[in-house]
Amino acid sequence: MKRDISYAVIGAGNGGIAMAGYLALIGYEVNLYNRTRDNILSLIDDPVIELSGEVEGTGRLNVVTDDIGKAIRGANIIMVTIPAMGHYDLAKSMAPYLEDGQIIVLNPGRTGGALEVYSVIKSLTDKKVVVAEAQTFIYACRKTSPKSAHIFKSKKEVKLAAIPSIMTDYVLNAINEAYPQFIAAANVIETSINNYGAIFHPAPTLLNCGHIERGAPFEYYTEGITPSIGNFLEKMDHERMKIGRLLNVETVSAKDWLEETYNAKGNNLYEAVQNNPGYRGLQAPKGLNIRYIYEDVPYSLIPLSSIAKELNIETPAIDSIIRLATLITGRNFFEEGRTAERLGLKGLSVKEMHEYAEKGFIMEENKEEVAS
Repeated sequence: MKRDISYAVIGAGNGGIAMAGYLALIGYEVNLYNRTRDNILSLIDDPVIELSGEVEGTGRLNVVTDDIGKAIRGANIIMVTIPAMGHYDLAKSMAPYLEDGQIIVLNPGRTGGALEVYSVIKSLTDKKVVVAEAQTFIYACRKTSPKSAHIFKSKKEVKLAAIPSIMTDYVLNAINEAYPQFIAAANVIETSINNYGAIFHPAPTLLNCGHIERGAPFEYYTEGITPSIGNFLEKMDHERMKIGRLLNVETVSAKDWLEETYNAKGNNLYEAVQNNPGYRGLQAPKGLNIRYIYEDVPYSLIPLSSIAKELNIETPAIDSIIRLATLITGRNFFEEGRTAERLGLKGLSVKEMHEYAEKGFIMEENKEEVAS
């Protein structure tokens, strides 16, 4: 059945191939963009994606291209699946080609993604577009070839918010036909703080780095998260939730999120991970040059740590993973990451942070004096 809405999917990695294939399979016109042409040559020649796992079937794409203008031209919804380190440059490259009424959804935004993309686009074009972000990716999935993906499990529920937040329902009305799992969050502060990749990605990777560098095969979640690592992740999660409480954001613990999303129950986070069917079979990466470090540290953990400093609270567990990543990689993630200043939040009160997230600006009469 042919659907009325058209999509552009940005990125041909694990998530992009799965999402583009699924949307095409269920009847949408889908354009797929990838910056590196060599990675999509087989799809340019034959634009068909094979899906296996929870979803079985074949999706035929409309356009496959490395031309961003061609990819987003005429698309109603632009689904961004690239790593968060590419959001800033992507926003700059899309800006000249955006059209009034288009919806951009970051899948996911990590921490502060929508704030960053909205700010860049607003500075470069006067086109009336909506920027939204999901708190996490809709699938647990892996790309199995340049033209195929395996979907292990779809999440039952994923929160989403737009800037300005009054447009969140508008975005949901547009995408819920394809993805009824998306539900409204209060604003992008909520989706940013409830970023569970910050908890589940960097620490297990770094704490298993010996096995990963040797190429030892193991299941990333069920074998990589041991009782002691699970205990450490809970400490990181408590810090994340403390930030959320001080920001007046509705927070859900990582353990409770696993139950809500996958129906995975346990007395602690370790047990919930072990009881999660969506994580079974997901293999660990074969090296450390992966987004679990180079995306999730600077674009998930750094903003959490930086916002915490604005709130005068300490995050020793989160900061220890940032420092470990910095020492192992030789990269200064504290300098290159998404800080509160880069997100436009530095020096703002909690009230002002929410106003900026909800309206996209702060009314002059509502600005508060910042104590020196």
